[in-house]
Amino acid sequence: MSLLAYIALLLITGIISLIDILHWAPKRRKAEIKEKPGFIELSRFAFVLLLLYGIYQLFFSQLNISYYFPIALVVATILTGVIYGLDKIFWAKKRDKAAKKPALIEFSHSFFPVFLIVLVIRSFIAQPYRVPTGSLEPTVLPNDFLLVTQYSYGLRLPITNTRFIKVAEPKRGEISVFHFPPNPSVDYVKRIVGLPGDHIVYKNKTLYVNGVEAKQTYVGSAIDYGDGEDIPVKLYEEDLMGVKHSILINPDKIDNSSYDFIVPAGFYFGMGDNRDDSSDSRDWGFIPEANLVGKAQYILLSYDNQAKRMRWSRSGQALK
Repeated sequence: MSLLAYIALLLITGIISLIDILHWAPKRRKAEIKEKPGFIELSRFAFVLLLLYGIYQLFFSQLNISYYFPIALVVATILTGVIYGLDKIFWAKKRDKAAKKPALIEFSHSFFPVFLIVLVIRSFIAQPYRVPTGSLEPTVLPNDFLLVTQYSYGLRLPITNTRFIKVAEPKRGEISVFHFPPNPSVDYVKRIVGLPGDHIVYKNKTLYVNGVEAKQTYVGSAIDYGDGEDIPVKLYEEDLMGVKHSILINPDKIDNSSYDFIVPAGFYFGMGDNRDDSSDSRDWGFIPEANLVGKAQYILLSYDNQAKRMRWSRSGQALK
């Protein structure tokens, strides 16, 4: 079953079940009708099965829960919105003004505006993103919490990620968050080094864009903060067609590979600043425009998992 089909069925059966609980069932009781219509019985049974299936997929399969948070948010907003709307239009008029609202209606009145505001902000304005790995060191460290602005690349519908208003395209050198092409349930963050139509070559640990070398200037020694192991590396400043930023090179890591790509239309080429310790477009290919989430702008917070403390000095830093 596809994700959209699952959500549609869950919403339809859930809405029918809720309307029955709040509206049709009380009418049947007053009329002393004991049997429910067949479609209501079927809807309730299907809703319970679909809900159990969704819980299983979230917590007992290999799904990325953070990826499915927007889906849960959309479903919660729609369900509470439908109940809120039906109550305003129909049920409130029939209810005694002194009577207490049913718990489900009270919940919907209280939380529908909250769900809606969070959905709008997270879908169209900005969201946080936690960096899980060191592929963008030294610019971004593991457990940096980034502020990602969705509007930078246009407004997109939640869940489907379909862009309906174009604002701008990623620029060379920007740090972007996107749905990982081989597994869109995982979000990745990389620096965009290649735009549609660019000729990208990476050999001898040097990047070339359209035949122009991204010159590297040696800065000094540095540390690659690996998983429980600090690796000595070299720190360079790279000039990526006018965008200057820091990169890490591990001189002890041999790389005899030569990469040569032409970026197709509608795609981008992303790389990590930690050049010898990054899974990026050199390995798994190009980033489709449809997979873009937003531009990483600032470091909100940073936590040092090894030292078990906050890196307060990184808070508020703009990314470049």
